[in-house]
Amino acid sequence: MFNERVRRMMAGERLMTATLTTSARDAARMMADAGGGVVLVMNGDRLAGIFTSRDAAMRVLAAGRDAAQTSLADVMTGSPITVGPDQPFGYALQLMQANGVRHLPVVEDGKPVGVVTTRNALDPDLEDFSCEAVRREGFRAPERTAN
Repeated sequence: MFNERVRRMMAGERLMTATLTTSARDAARMMADAGGGVVLVMNGDRLAGIFTSRDAAMRVLAAGRDAAQTSLADVMTGSPITVGPDQPFGYALQLMQANGVRHLPVVEDGKPVGVVTTRNALDPDLEDFSCEAVRREGFRAPERTAN
């Protein structure tokens, strides 16, 4: 997995983009509708920043900002580090770990083409675990309960 190219690891992921003037609420709705956790913030065709579900929680909600009135320009991480699609996924993971980030925009020819996340590293292991759990008779995952 670590020698796989970033391009392969991000296959099937939907790229979500917004403008600098998009409200935090609209970006959060985009993430919720798509089941994702990151929006790339664009200034024209250039990547200006990144806005994550964690940013929504910490920089908007916890800070007491009005999500409908707060633009992404005010709460995004500007000039994020990026990785190319033909880099090894292990390199992308090292970049994420060294910089304390969980989402890494993938840029090709100066334009964003996707995002890889630390979750991409877990997905193959989780799939192996799920297959093994199903193989073993008698194992059932606990039911989710509402709090």
